[in-house]
Amino acid sequence: MQMETPLTQHIKANKPPMNLKEYEQAGGYQALRKVLKEMQPQDVQKIIKDSNLRGRGGAGFPTGMKWSFVPLGDDAPKDKYLICNADEMEPGAFKDRLLLEGNPHQLIEGMIIAAYAIQANKSYVVLRWAYKEAAELIFKALAEAEQAGYIGQNILGSGYALELYLHTSIGRYIRGEETAHLEALEGKRAIPRSKPPYSAVSGLFGKPTIVNNVETLCCVSHIVNNGSEWFKNLSLNGVGGTKIYGVSGRVKNPGTWELPLGTSMREIIFEHAGGMKEGFRLKGILPGGASTDFLTEEHLDVNMDYSSVEKAGSRLGTGTLIILDDKTCPVGMVHNLEHFFAQESCGWCTPCREGLPWVEKILLSIEEGKGKLEDLDILSFHAVNLGPGRTFCALAPGAVEPLQSSIKYFREDYVRHINEKKCPWR
Repeated sequence: MQMETPLTQHIKANKPPMNLKEYEQAGGYQALRKVLKEMQPQDVQKIIKDSNLRGRGGAGFPTGMKWSFVPLGDDAPKDKYLICNADEMEPGAFKDRLLLEGNPHQLIEGMIIAAYAIQANKSYVVLRWAYKEAAELIFKALAEAEQAGYIGQNILGSGYALELYLHTSIGRYIRGEETAHLEALEGKRAIPRSKPPYSAVSGLFGKPTIVNNVETLCCVSHIVNNGSEWFKNLSLNGVGGTKIYGVSGRVKNPGTWELPLGTSMREIIFEHAGGMKEGFRLKGILPGGASTDFLTEEHLDVNMDYSSVEKAGSRLGTGTLIILDDKTCPVGMVHNLEHFFAQESCGWCTPCREGLPWVEKILLSIEEGKGKLEDLDILSFHAVNLGPGRTFCALAPGAVEPLQSSIKYFREDYVRHINEKKCPWR
């Protein structure tokens, strides 16, 4: 039986995305028509909740539950917001770009349905500044959708109205944190907010707001069209849906593939990515982007779903695997990552602002052959004290995941740097 790939079935390599007419001929906007004609906002929330759709941006929070936190009814605030986080800044992640450039109408339809489900009257696609081609394609698709009556006042005669805009961001990693994302959208410095209140109650401009990832929103129309059971059965374990997995590093065929949620790392790396390039051996894997813990060859049969990866000692994150090979220095790789995270700290809380640059300096010292064995204890100390619950947001805890796991799995490489007073890979 041919595997279903609802998110990417109409995306063709080296071909422009479907225009509005082509998208409609392929069944596009039928889910929106169904929702506006037959379903109440609570009905949409229920089908999404029953589908087990979880956020595809990294946190994996149940989408339908998240929507249900938004107040509905006559007493609810008049203005509500639905935000698509398309500011893809996680190192190693490029899955959303595929969807943005490959089928922008799919995203727009999902956003309109999601906005209806929470009765939002304003919506934004917040796009990473570097995605120039995606910006042009989304802007064109928005214009087509508005002209066809899918956006604006009295959509399809339903009485529902929605304004939907494209907003290009300046592109900072901290904007991956939901409330920092909203601060930046308000024109302020991107600094996370204290919680509570949560965004579903008091978000953008103090109004109820939902922020969802591109891939999450692209799932919505397919769930409405085909039902929650269909979506759950797409996965290998009933968790729900397909997942766009990506692989980067020294593999024969780096790229992205839409596969059943729960596909093993072994299949993703050795079947779809073609395995390692000749002359290179797999040494480590960051399974969900740069802010996840390393796993190793012994974990290749771990299924890429939320609970399985967590049990193995890491996180699914974005589902975009970064491969460490045996001819790349793990200390140098981790130093490169920590340099990025130190630069991208918003500077709001002391552990993150001071701790990450200190971690970076120690790693650089070890890489240059100036390290001491006690430096490993200092790095381990920072890995604990920059961990969950110790900082204002999740940037630093994510940043130290590759650090702490590299010391766990590749400690001998650190010791070799220190003893030989040089990087053995240079």
